[in-house]
This record gives sequence, structure tokens and C-alpha cells, in this order.
Amino acid sequence: QVELVESGGGLVQAGGSLRLSCTASKGTFNADVVGWFRQPPGKEREFVAASSGSGGGENYADSVKGRFTISRENARNTAHLHMNSLKAEDTGVYFCAVRFGTVPHSTRGEYDIWGQGTQVTVSS
Repeated sequence: QVELVESGGGLVQAGGSLRLSCTASKGTFNADVVGWFRQPPGKEREFVAASSGSGGGENYADSVKGRFTISRENARNTAHLHMNSLKAEDTGVYFCAVRFGTVPHSTRGEYDIWGQGTQVTVSS
């Protein structure tokens, strides 16, 4: 069973950038969908972005389009979420997740494996 570990979270000022990483152990997710979700304080977990490993493309929430980008390093079983022009409303715990499939869905229930999350705090 693949296990996921997120890293790269922290405190950043508004307008700054962070790069989150999601690394798989005990397996690989190179052919699968990797998604990123976040949970703002006191709110439900929400979709951020997803990338298909099998030519199914990418999917971004409207709130992050043009600011966030997913990349993948298959040789290292790692995916990154590059976050630029960060805003206070981007604050939350960020989770990576894997979906055994090709379509980069935005629905939480479509994902099979989840990491523990990493905190991102954007100060205004």
C-alpha cells in the first residue's frame, strides 16, 4: 500500500511563494492521479489541484488558477505543488492524495490514499 508524506509547508507573507512536496513510499503513483486538497481553519476540506499520470491532464480550482502549478518527478515518486502569489485565504492544512485512475477529479471521495497534511500559513 502506497503511503504519502507531504512536506514544504510553513509561514509565508502574502505575495510570497511555497513549494509543497508529496512523496510516495512503499510503492509508486506515477501512473495515477495525484491531487492536492486543503482545509482552511474551521472549514471543509476543498479541492486545489490534480494531475493525471496517464495523459488525463490537469485540473485546478478556480481560486488557484494562474497561481498554483503541479509538477511530478516520477523517478523520485514525488509530486510538487508550486504556489505563487499567495493570499491569506490560501491558509490551511494541505493534503496530497492519490486516485487509482486517469481522470484528475476534484471530488474528495474519488481519492483512495491520503497523506497526513502540512500546514501553510499566509500572513497578510
